[in-house]
Amino acid sequence: MTPVFRRAALTALAVVLVAAVVGEARSWSWLGVRIRDLSEQEMEEIASRHGIREGFGVMIVEVIADTPAARAGLKNGDIVVAFGERPIVETRLLQRLIAAAPTDKDTLLTVLRADGRRALKVRLTMMPPAVAGERVAAEFGFSLQDPAQPGEPGAARMSSTAATVGIVARGSAAEKAGLEVGDVILQVGDRPVVSRDAAREAIAEGGAERPLRLTLRRGERQVSLTLPTP
Repeated sequence: MTPVFRRAALTALAVVLVAAVVGEARSWSWLGVRIRDLSEQEMEEIASRHGIREGFGVMIVEVIADTPAARAGLKNGDIVVAFGERPIVETRLLQRLIAAAPTDKDTLLTVLRADGRRALKVRLTMMPPAVAGERVAAEFGFSLQDPAQPGEPGAARMSSTAATVGIVARGSAAEKAGLEVGDVILQVGDRPVVSRDAAREAIAEGGAERPLRLTLRRGERQVSLTLPTP
């Protein structure tokens, strides 16, 4: 995994976030994209091509199927430069705005493409619990691992549903608490979890406004950790 996409895994998921948002995870709005910040070179090229001030925009890495983003016509590679009337300069701002936006009316999203600027109307929906859990986990500084595909190293021994830690961000609350890549989450708070989605939903219920208590399997041992509030 490249450094850019490693960062994207932790900050995207409109899966996609490090910034805290006021309110419970259950009430977040959702667009349905994975996003990343632009590199300096990309900013320069886009500013020159489209005649905008350098430093604007975030890139849509993936449009998730059957989501508000897909229904609105967003595409992989679109550069989001405005959400409503707000210029977008980095992923955290866009994530905050999406999370707090209403779901009962259209929101205007301005994007740049090779053929110019487009203004698209988007009707957001409530964030699914499993996605909200990934977002809360990202605020603590970790992400759960997707199952290995057939033929990938470790696929034979990896459970297709286990809540396995795939990424721990350097300097994060998760790293400081001692969470490690490969840890399998058995319990979130007092709630046992038997799958990746169950763990995500339990993490979403807890939110990021209080410490996160985890019971883990690490090799042959069982470990209990408390991640401090980010």
